[in-house]
Amino acid sequence: MQSSYAETFERDMGCTETEWLGWLPAAIGSCPWQLDGGSARVDIAPGALQLRWQVMPPRVIALMRMPVLRVNFAFSGLDAAQRFAFMKRFDLYMQRGGG
Repeated sequence: MQSSYAETFERDMGCTETEWLGWLPAAIGSCPWQLDGGSARVDIAPGALQLRWQVMPPRVIALMRMPVLRVNFAFSGLDAAQRFAFMKRFDLYMQRGGG
């Protein structure tokens, strides 16, 4: 988790689009949202978050292939504290690990 989140930023997620769409509802919680192809708008009172994603070529490390989904985050109408509060939950729900 980061200590702050800019109004706009981009991330490479190690997942398929299907996985991303499966995780997204839990990550955004009770915020209303609308899906439109490769993008979604999340209403976060008093503002919003526009998500756009694009499937990228897989990351290859030796014999391992990992899917890559490039996601653009664009907040509007939210201050730094509001962005942090939303992303704290979002990041916790999107974390994946093994062990």
